[in-house]
Amino acid sequence: MIDLRSDTVTQPTEAMRQAMVSAQVGDDVYGEDTEINALQELAAQIVGKEAALFVPSGTMGNQLAIMTLTRRGDEIIAGAW
Repeated sequence: MIDLRSDTVTQPTEAMRQAMVSAQVGDDVYGEDTEINALQELAAQIVGKEAALFVPSGTMGNQLAIMTLTRRGDEIIAGAW
């Protein structure tokens, strides 16, 4: 089982810690994070799409989908979970 509740419940291995220490980092907002760029490219390849966008939660993904498909002032009806 994968527990995605929070990063505070994880128990990283030594290899995971080393990966974090040696990771190249950049500003994702400006498209400069090589790890996020690689993840987005892999996701796009897996689903056979031209591009992909990483977002940190399903809620944010849903918000982006709604904002993409509607215009300012539009109203939608969304079911509750």
